[in-house]
Amino acid sequence: MRRTRIWIAGAVALAGVLILFPDLALASEAEEFARDLDERGFLLMLISSVGLGFTASLTPCVYPMIPIVVGVFGARDEAVTRRKAFALATAYVLGMGVVYTALGMAFALIGKAGDQGTILANPYVVIPLVGFYVALAASMFGAFELNLPSGLQARLARVGGKGYGGAFAMGMVGGFTAAPCTGPFLAGMLGWVATTGDVVRGGSMLLFFALGMGILFWIIAATSVSLPRSGRWMEWVKSAGGIALLVVAVYFLRPIVPALEELGTSSELLLVAGLVLAAAGIAVGAVHLSFHGGAGERARKAAGVLVTVVGCLAVMSWALTPDRKLPWHTDEAAAFAEAKASGKGVMVDFAATWCKPCGKFETDTFAAEGVYEAIVDGYVPLKFDVTHGTDLDDERQEKYGAETLPAVILLDADGRELGRAVEYMGPGEFLDLLRQADRKRAEAAPPRS
Repeated sequence: MRRTRIWIAGAVALAGVLILFPDLALASEAEEFARDLDERGFLLMLISSVGLGFTASLTPCVYPMIPIVVGVFGARDEAVTRRKAFALATAYVLGMGVVYTALGMAFALIGKAGDQGTILANPYVVIPLVGFYVALAASMFGAFELNLPSGLQARLARVGGKGYGGAFAMGMVGGFTAAPCTGPFLAGMLGWVATTGDVVRGGSMLLFFALGMGILFWIIAATSVSLPRSGRWMEWVKSAGGIALLVVAVYFLRPIVPALEELGTSSELLLVAGLVLAAAGIAVGAVHLSFHGGAGERARKAAGVLVTVVGCLAVMSWALTPDRKLPWHTDEAAAFAEAKASGKGVMVDFAATWCKPCGKFETDTFAAEGVYEAIVDGYVPLKFDVTHGTDLDDERQEKYGAETLPAVILLDADGRELGRAVEYMGPGEFLDLLRQADRKRAEAAPPRS
């Protein structure tokens, strides 16, 4: 029976790693959301935020306190109707939402103040950021706790009381008083949001995180259901969060460690191998064992975490690798010469390893059925990698008016612009752009004699 519970917990944890970070698993990433995410990707981001918030509510610092907190602001009083109890819980959740949304917007503004793309290609920034995520993961594994000062903790605990105002006030401080467990989740999300530089998406992400944390508060307030008893399974939840944070940490290394990108392949074998490794790591003890046990248990836990992370990274690499790649040219003169000789146009793509919309063009658009064929048949693909921002990169970007990324420019063989994409386009939208460019090219072509 115990083994059955362990396997079930392992499967849930693995699913959680992939569900809580669908932007990694599905290759929408996750940095410049306003450009990177289409409608489907934005929905997935919100769902992942709710999932992450709900997971945070299952940790030992939050879960046991939920019935107590609900009782403090009066939602469990016998004289209170179910409707009012739900409204009180909503006030509490909205209190959390206001604070978290403000934090998300603030950190996005901090990221927006600089050129986050260039920043994320700078080892002096990336390495400390990776260290930050590794430290957060260590905290989830129990190495240390992120506590507020005891005096501030005591003062915050006295905030609020019965009624809507009290519930709202308690909600505003509720997430912080549970900092030992929720701190790594919240800090990890804020660090991520700072890399996006997108205020609207950053605020939305943190708001939905708060809504996820509020799910159990709503359930307890509006029903007579009692929560399952607290137990060791809450530590399993924290371990799953720690694994996810390690995966994110390695993801941030991709722009400065090219080998991580070169390891990817579109073969389903990599996907299967990754899933098998992740499941094996969980079975070994990545989730259900503890670093506070004996030497043997700690060794198994470490081995399990390592294997699980490697498996998740394999799945991520598979997802980030396009099914097929265009026959890119890197020599500008040769590309235009070929275009003139073949009667084609030139598609110039400015890209960088830190530009996630650029990567999404590669995986989701250029490789798509119909789009790939239209590009190969009508254009010579020319790619400029501006990851390192050299003087030559600056000159080329200025020449083509491509100061920001993504920038995909369609030209005829004489260099006349036919169209451009300055934000991510899905396959259908980009195919329309190609058709419009083809019409312009046909109209500009000299009449046949």
